[in-house]
Amino acid sequence: MTDAGLSLPDSLHTPDRQIHSKQVYLAGDVGGTKTILALFETDGDDLKCLKKEQFFSADYQIFAELLASFLTDADCIQITAVCIGVAGIVINSRCETTNLPWVLSSQEIGERVNTQNVWLLNDLEATAWGLLSLPEHNLVELNADAQSQQGNIAVVAAGTGLGEAIIAWDGATHHVIASEGGHVDFAPNSEQEMALLGYMREKYPEHVSCERLISGEGLVNIYQFLQHINHAATAPEIERQMTERDPAAVIGEAGVAGSDTLCVEALTLFCRLYGSESGNLALKCLPYAGVYLAGGIGAKILPVLQQGEFMRGFLAKGRCRTILQKISVKVCTNPEVALLGALSYAQKTLR
Repeated sequence: MTDAGLSLPDSLHTPDRQIHSKQVYLAGDVGGTKTILALFETDGDDLKCLKKEQFFSADYQIFAELLASFLTDADCIQITAVCIGVAGIVINSRCETTNLPWVLSSQEIGERVNTQNVWLLNDLEATAWGLLSLPEHNLVELNADAQSQQGNIAVVAAGTGLGEAIIAWDGATHHVIASEGGHVDFAPNSEQEMALLGYMREKYPEHVSCERLISGEGLVNIYQFLQHINHAATAPEIERQMTERDPAAVIGEAGVAGSDTLCVEALTLFCRLYGSESGNLALKCLPYAGVYLAGGIGAKILPVLQQGEFMRGFLAKGRCRTILQKISVKVCTNPEVALLGALSYAQKTLR
């Protein structure tokens, strides 16, 4: 899929005047399910997308193959800088992806595109940079009692995995802090959740992380748990669809539509756990400027997130409930926020 009409936040249309005309940026968002790469060109104060493609990550054994495919008809373009958000831990400009058998290296990418300006970011780090310049119409508020405040921001993103990041505010500027917070221990907060933990420990006896439940895989795990305890009858049509398509997508769609009892309950429990872990991160960094939900799942299940179960999980913090009551919680509906964040970081750093 190629698209030269990417919609950009206003702040990305006016690069610093120190950047000379005709700079070309390669920006990327590498995820366990899909990878998006794009070429952007700056010409004075204008920024346009020259090329954009989306790939199924599993179709490629290594990232170099995917990159070569993207650059097939773009070798004549001199790339000034590269920034790629990657779902994994970035150490010394190198990343072994969490949910793919890939290794990305800034040096190897730079050699391929002939530039030394290459940066790898954790995918949530890239998402955070994108959120900082995202227009309000790309955000949906979940907390009816939210008050506008200044301070830190928390980012939580459920998709193929569960990502978390913190945007720290020092009184003058923002600093993005990457993390692997999605892999913290799952902590049950009800009899049902305690039974869920027991079920999950049979599958993962050494460690049950939040990511095992608050992700695409997690939604399937929750559905199977509800089957295991005979919460409701299993619909043959749902089971058939789950063998033909992404099971999490099937559960999510049926849950949003309200067409299957098991899927509705699975999605409801998923939203409560998503809210609970978002509240946990909020207590750790006190994000008075807001909590942002990114990732591929949030926008797809927005109607259910708005029904209140997410906020019930978010606020269920006992004595600390009052700390969270006025904090804004917004769902990002722009699926390319990490790509835009990678571009923003490259521009900012090159300046």
